[in-house]
Amino acid sequence: MRLNRRTVGDCLRVFMLGALLAAGAISTTGCSLFGGKDDEPDAPVELPDFKSTIRIKKVWSAGLGGGTEFLRLALGPASDGSRIFAAANDGRVSAFDAAKGKRLWRSKTELPLSGGPATDGKIVVLGSSNGDVIALGADDGNEIWRKSLSSEVLAAPAIAPGLVLVRTVDGKLTALDATDGTQRWFVQQNMPRLTVRGTGAPVVVRNMVVCGFDNGKLAAYDLLDGTPSWDTLLDPPSGRNEIERLADINATVRSVGDDLYVVDYRGQTTAVALESGQSLWAQDVAGYGGLAADLENVYISGNHSELQALVRQTGSELWKHELLKNRDITGPTAYQNSVVVGDFEGYVHFFDTATGKPQARVRIDRTRVTSPPLVVNDLLYVQSDDGDLAAFRQVVK
Repeated sequence: MRLNRRTVGDCLRVFMLGALLAAGAISTTGCSLFGGKDDEPDAPVELPDFKSTIRIKKVWSAGLGGGTEFLRLALGPASDGSRIFAAANDGRVSAFDAAKGKRLWRSKTELPLSGGPATDGKIVVLGSSNGDVIALGADDGNEIWRKSLSSEVLAAPAIAPGLVLVRTVDGKLTALDATDGTQRWFVQQNMPRLTVRGTGAPVVVRNMVVCGFDNGKLAAYDLLDGTPSWDTLLDPPSGRNEIERLADINATVRSVGDDLYVVDYRGQTTAVALESGQSLWAQDVAGYGGLAADLENVYISGNHSELQALVRQTGSELWKHELLKNRDITGPTAYQNSVVVGDFEGYVHFFDTATGKPQARVRIDRTRVTSPPLVVNDLLYVQSDDGDLAAFRQVVK
């Protein structure tokens, strides 16, 4: 059973596990998806007024296709440096000139796309909610191959030399040949009966692929044949029932130098040594939305949309605020001197990386931003669940 993120955050406290399992589904009766009245504890906060300290300009925008609101898909833009690739749930995939926004091609895959795209500049790879993976030519959008896997793809694939790595919701990590989609190897972790909807994307670092799983494990595998390099249970599940024992690692792992940074749903943010999987430090900072890291700090979107920064080398808290509490923010993105998140009303928020103070706010449209913004050169790209894509730039006032 997979639980929707907002359902977990807003409603699970008022249901007994036995009722959930007996019903076979999560009922949201009596629970508002976005909170309710202002005096309800889980209602999203009103956005505070502040004086902007940086200026953000929209450079270009484009429509992608059908909307995906409420589906909790992992559709977000990808880039090869000069082009932006983006997709909609209705199967349409587009390529744009990164600087000017000119549409270079559009492909209709006829698939219910749910994860991706990923690109290496030669191919563009996406996954679907029915388990199909499709590769398109980056230059023209023509289909190169498609492969059916065992279950839904809710994370962007990763591309390594000669390989496409795909994480499916059944706990499998599959390596496909980048040329024709044939399976080269796969590994699978044991899955708990109850999990939160979503998966972290695999990350290629040197000669390994690293991925988090719903059982709370972080694992690294050799790219050549899938041999385990290490397998670490970062935060052992604990609690009286399956809800309390949720330990999903749904956020994509981030790497800086020889270190990895990972956050799990219930328990901790952890720094891990790339070569061994050994924990370097851990803090009691849980998060579902994701995390980002730069040379100085690690930024975490908490389960109730708290935004927090930790010093990267030590894990000590730098700042934390609840200015966006319960606004269902995306994972953070570091952009120049800002950390950026989107929210459920289509707002994009900029905060100072050193202090956490708000700097600016823009809006892409009136629907949710689910995936973290993407930075390419001096531009920030944001995709909404309504199928809009926009590029923003910080300009000197």
